[in-house]
Amino acid sequence: MQLTLFLIFAVVAVAGAINLLVQRHPIYSALSLVTVMGALAVEYLLLGAEFIAFIQVIVYAGAIMVLFVFVIMVLNAGEVARHPRSKVAAWIGLPVLVLFGVLIVGQVYGNYHQNTLRMGEYLVQTGPIGQSLFHQYLLPFEVTSVLFLVGILGAVVLAARRDDVTDKKTKSVAAGR
Repeated sequence: MQLTLFLIFAVVAVAGAINLLVQRHPIYSALSLVTVMGALAVEYLLLGAEFIAFIQVIVYAGAIMVLFVFVIMVLNAGEVARHPRSKVAAWIGLPVLVLFGVLIVGQVYGNYHQNTLRMGEYLVQTGPIGQSLFHQYLLPFEVTSVLFLVGILGAVVLAARRDDVTDKKTKSVAAGR
């Protein structure tokens, strides 16, 4: 039963990732990314990594995706214009995709029959994670938070500039009439 659920949610994660790349509207892409992160959280639960699963939902699907959607809304991003696709990329991409699929299925199948793919044996204590996060990795943790803050400020500045340019064009058109 665990293997069946694992494979179902693996397919959901891959389908969400493909949908993320195919979508033309950024909001739909962000929602597809939430689907991928939710499916990955279920994968972690099936592997017995409950702490990582909850962190996946709380931090990534919750906070980071809210940040992405906020930035998309501030920038007022619309649908992306369509461009003609490269025929060479299509001819090369499909066989490479099939090859990667065969390699992944072969790896999972081989590990499953060798009994090296064990589910539910991954135990994580929150204490050692907190100790290493706030002692050994404190600087990268804080630098990441500053990078998120700079990203938000950059999005707000870009959105404000776009509004200023639009207002100037509107005023010049109105003055010319």
